[in-house]
Amino acid sequence: MKVSSDNDRNPAPANGLNRPALYIVATPIGNLEDITLRALRVLKEVDLIACEDTRQTQKLLNHYGITTHMTSYHEHNEMTRASELVKQLQEGASIALVTDAGMPGISDPGFRLISLAVRHHLPVVPVPGASAFVAALVASGLPTDSLCFGGFLPAKRGERRTTLEAIRRSPRTQVFYEAPHRIVDTLTDVSEILGGDRHVVLAREVTKLHEEFLRGRAADVLETLKSRDGVKGEITLLIGKAEEPAVHGARNAAAAGVPVRERLKQIMADRKIDDKTALKQLAKERGISKSEAYRELQRSR
Repeated sequence: MKVSSDNDRNPAPANGLNRPALYIVATPIGNLEDITLRALRVLKEVDLIACEDTRQTQKLLNHYGITTHMTSYHEHNEMTRASELVKQLQEGASIALVTDAGMPGISDPGFRLISLAVRHHLPVVPVPGASAFVAALVASGLPTDSLCFGGFLPAKRGERRTTLEAIRRSPRTQVFYEAPHRIVDTLTDVSEILGGDRHVVLAREVTKLHEEFLRGRAADVLETLKSRDGVKGEITLLIGKAEEPAVHGARNAAAAGVPVRERLKQIMADRKIDDKTALKQLAKERGISKSEAYRELQRSR
């Protein structure tokens, strides 16, 4: 089976815009200077700009003297608008897709239109540039050799905690977007599930006037935010990879190999404490959450 290529069907002209296509154009995430010369040229030369919010994009176009016609493309109209835009692409139009900030399709509208264009064998051309999570990552000080970007964390507490539980032993840096009105609750969950000592970085308003990076233990960053009169701005939350739990002394080393149920009884007898308190101590000893310790206990029955 032959693998198709956009270039086979659409040779690039000698001058001007490369070809009629859907151009995925990154725009600044804050500082208007963070846009490439290529992005500016494409926005000037395409037939149409499909944007998340025409009012927001108009500010960028006005700043650079661009007069290209715009149409709205956002989460509330993308089902119908995507088909309309694909039809225009089939008729030979060149269209630039932009969002309010950053790279289209990254936790922003765009996937439906892009996938539809691909299914119809239409050229899709990325015009790379600013991306909030990449900018936050490289300035975080956390390892960048292995990472996982999870988009926005779930808004509901139970779902969010389940997501955090799933990454508790992850060997890679985790990157999420989070809303400012939820960040305190989220860091509370991080501290409880991943541990207050877990290293985190909170990147707020990256590239903007009030850019801020808070780096440190989850518990410390949480207390810093709690001491403030509210939190504002765009937030990227980065969570350091899990570290091997420290084992202190021969007793702890031996305890690590003891079955959960037996070890729980040992702790209760040695420290004269009830089962709930003992379970909490066991979880801390093994470097796992209390809920995971409880599940292991249930599985051992």
